[in-house]
Amino acid sequence: MSGASQREVVLVHSSDLHLSADSSFGASYSSDQLSVLHQVLAAATAVGADLVLLVGDTFDHNRQPAELVDRAARTMGEFSAPIVILPGNHDPLTPDSVYHRAELAAASNVWVLGLTVGEAVVFPKLDLEVWGRAHLDYFDMSPLEKPRSRSTRWQLAAAHGHYVEAAEPGRLLGSWLIRREELLATGADYVALGHWNRAARVGDEQIHAYYSGSPDLAGTVNVVRLRQDGSVEVTCAPLQGV
Repeated sequence: MSGASQREVVLVHSSDLHLSADSSFGASYSSDQLSVLHQVLAAATAVGADLVLLVGDTFDHNRQPAELVDRAARTMGEFSAPIVILPGNHDPLTPDSVYHRAELAAASNVWVLGLTVGEAVVFPKLDLEVWGRAHLDYFDMSPLEKPRSRSTRWQLAAAHGHYVEAAEPGRLLGSWLIRREELLATGADYVALGHWNRAARVGDEQIHAYYSGSPDLAGTVNVVRLRQDGSVEVTCAPLQGV
């Protein structure tokens, strides 16, 4: 067994930070436009996170000024652990995406799924892989289509979309749908979900699939502990003031 597989791995999962220079989502909560990012990373530091997952809509939209993107990139680049970002429906990988800015691409500890890496990134020291399908535009897509086979001890899936138990006759459902059978098909130890403002577990007891909720509204991040014995523990931790 590798050294990584002989110790607990700690992850922090958050989503829907909606960082923005305007007040369309989060700016009204604080005079500091990056306050919620600082709080999420402080919470990750407090629990000794080995990895941070930001699962969609890290930015509220792609029309952010260079100054905000540069500050966000510096903040992430100064963090002590890897950060994996999945672009969502608000900040997709369109030609004008914030993720094409040189500042974010230059941060050596930041991986943007679908851009700086493909649909997956492996962390050998953690014996862990993160797989996720980035939103490439503003149109409908299947967030968990064609999951990867496991190649490491720990397999994580990340998806930004709306979970539904079953189609309801006569009801127009939202786009980017995620279903129980798709969660199970990932075979993942943990499925990190984004798009909902509240924290919630979905699916059933056969799979650890969780929304973290927007930290501004939920007031928490998800802390995922991958135990030495192969078990998975998921709790919510409050945001940390900075």
